[in-house]
Amino acid sequence: MRLGQVQTITQPSFGRISFHRLEEIPRAVLLDHMRDPRIAKHLPLLTGEWDLATVDGFVAAKAKCWDDDGLGHWAIHYDGEYAGWGGFQKEGRDWDFGLVLHPDHFSKGREIAAASFDWLARETTVNEVTFLLPLSRSPRALMRMGAQPTGIVEHAGVQFTRWAWQVGARQELHCK
Repeated sequence: MRLGQVQTITQPSFGRISFHRLEEIPRAVLLDHMRDPRIAKHLPLLTGEWDLATVDGFVAAKAKCWDDDGLGHWAIHYDGEYAGWGGFQKEGRDWDFGLVLHPDHFSKGREIAAASFDWLARETTVNEVTFLLPLSRSPRALMRMGAQPTGIVEHAGVQFTRWAWQVGARQELHCK
């Protein structure tokens, strides 16, 4: 089994939060989410116009991560409603965490992240998670959870602050 690989647990549920494969979400829902201009403000790598072909490529790429690495991104539901997508993706030697919430659910990020990390600690062998934070974003949430900055990195021509977090080392991050 590969590092981080899980066997059959790909749809965990934590109270009001449940995780699903992206393939289960209607394409139009993902398209509307990624076309929302409020999303682009937070994703400097989001370029170009999204259409259904883009959604299909995105979903296929995220499914390939699950196939190749045994871990990847989920569609996230909150109280049964699509809230966004996010999860863990292998980037070189790192397990990177990303969370792209629908604007109606921006306030749920801390709770959703906590559920994701709780699942990761219980179900995988991953010891460290990285985060690539755009330079324009505040690092307060990462600092509260105990993540440490490790430097500036460039990805696709955009600079990010790279943060690393030891799984289980959370300070002010708790799953409700």
